[in-house]
Amino acid sequence: MENNGDMDLNCHATGDVRLDKAIYQWITWDKVSESTVKALLLDGQVEELRRRLCSRMAFGTAGLRAAMGAGFALINDLTIIQSTQGMYKYLARSFPDFGSRGIVVGYDTRAQEASGCNSERYYTIPPPFSSADHTTTCKHPYAVKRLGAAAGVMVTASHNPKEDNGYKVYWHNGAQISSPNDKEILKCIEESSEPWSESWNESLADNSPLRSDPLREISKKYMEDLSSVCFHRYQFTVLGSPLKFVHSSFHGVGHDYVQQAFRAFGFPPPIPVPEQKDPDPNFSTVSCPNPEEGESVLELSLRLAERENATIVMATDPDADRLAVAEQSDRCRWKVFTGNELAALLGWWMLFNWKETHPDPADRERMYMLATTVSSKILKAFARIEGFHFEETLPGFKWIGKKIHELAKTGNEVIFAFEESIGFLCGSMVPDKDGVSAAVVVAEMASYLYNKNLTLHQQLENIFETYGYHISTTSYVICHDPPTVKRIFTRLRNFEGENTYPRSSGGHSIVDVRDVTTGYDSSQPDKLCVLPMTKSSQMITFTLQNGIVATLRTSGTEPKIKFYTEFCAPPGKSDISSLEEELKKITDTLVEEFLEPDKNNLIRRSI
Repeated sequence: MENNGDMDLNCHATGDVRLDKAIYQWITWDKVSESTVKALLLDGQVEELRRRLCSRMAFGTAGLRAAMGAGFALINDLTIIQSTQGMYKYLARSFPDFGSRGIVVGYDTRAQEASGCNSERYYTIPPPFSSADHTTTCKHPYAVKRLGAAAGVMVTASHNPKEDNGYKVYWHNGAQISSPNDKEILKCIEESSEPWSESWNESLADNSPLRSDPLREISKKYMEDLSSVCFHRYQFTVLGSPLKFVHSSFHGVGHDYVQQAFRAFGFPPPIPVPEQKDPDPNFSTVSCPNPEEGESVLELSLRLAERENATIVMATDPDADRLAVAEQSDRCRWKVFTGNELAALLGWWMLFNWKETHPDPADRERMYMLATTVSSKILKAFARIEGFHFEETLPGFKWIGKKIHELAKTGNEVIFAFEESIGFLCGSMVPDKDGVSAAVVVAEMASYLYNKNLTLHQQLENIFETYGYHISTTSYVICHDPPTVKRIFTRLRNFEGENTYPRSSGGHSIVDVRDVTTGYDSSQPDKLCVLPMTKSSQMITFTLQNGIVATLRTSGTEPKIKFYTEFCAPPGKSDISSLEEELKKITDTLVEEFLEPDKNNLIRRSI
């Protein structure tokens, strides 16, 4: 076997039949980075070749996501081609009118100079029927629904490190794909792994008569539809907002869209952080492009706000589907809200305004709020007291989108949904998290409260006094070794003998255990989970006798084991310091006893 006449692969076989087949397929099929694989082969880097070539990406909580580079396990021209061929095959089978409905394709601004990989280049590889310039992720499901497309593909890795990229897929209802569509698409990808004759033709999309570019029109309609979550436009157009806002787009695509959204609400646009305003695939001013990491990555935004005497800082992640918010309390002191705290404020705001236009209590029978199961239970407390419905989903907004679609079919309305990792959906414009609309909703809420001499932090305290304090902690450890992760969770399932879970933590009894990976739930009469079983990921939840709920799970997008703990106190219990002290004690004990970071060489969160 020879490839391009310059290398006899038989002379460089590794002896691993599966790996040798994968090497031959890669060098035969790829036209961009085959030299990388050849160099690794000549250098005897067998384990690295096995890592790159002997596994394939799977759909996680946010589509396909991996580092950019050569190999079937990574994001590159060939794996994008394979994914698109599989998508095309499945869509053609699922939609008789696929040719007329088309598919919406968009991309962010990620790029990797060393490998030549970038989102814009990948965007030219699929044969889109409708396409767009680089844009926010939240515009994508909006475009799919608005245009009646069969599906959508967004090339993005959101807040992941600069080395990564991704391939996020939306179904015709605008929600991210979930089971069984994700599994069926993966099957079609595996059946269509060899590139078709025209798949490497980068001008195919440009020359297609089926292609159109709807970005300008979609952006216009999106801004018009923002009015559905604007409740006090006339008041603030006349009086003006009493606040000044700073916004960072974290070197991504959010700057222009957030500016437009503020204007659509009648606000002056927020002050941009100049060093982070324009797209930069190297994310050169932040240690990581994830505003969820808090004050350390918001440094430029906070210092600018202090100089400009701005009260509120907002940051959207690179594809603008997540939102972080900080509020200046005393001079140069900042309160950075967690995702759970911001959800309590946004949930209260959406409920407050919904009740203004729905005075009949009977309307609450068809009103819902949603949250992922690892997020705060504060919306559950709202629902219990206010008389509307609340439901939990598995982690990942794809499950929230699926639930929204199911509820809409029976005439129900979801007015707010969130995940604790600063992902929020206000209203029903899109069935996905949206940092742009959330930013301008926060601006209006803050302006309303400040006109009533209330800060966001003060209103959060009011909410907790009414509905009960919900004190939560979210963090993670990093593990790059999948067998170690598997060993940690296997130990938890056989903690005191075969098929026995831990019985206590931090001196408190564990009263219930839910293991979504195996489908076990000790709190249910039949011991079966209400949430769908997810064998491909790890997630165990422990409920303690003192009311603390703790969850350990693997991330669907990064090499992390995440842990979530929350103390849900009843209304009236307001000794915050004791609640926080107890939660910290339980969290620290749980991490040390259950994850054993030192023994397992886990990397603790550094910021």
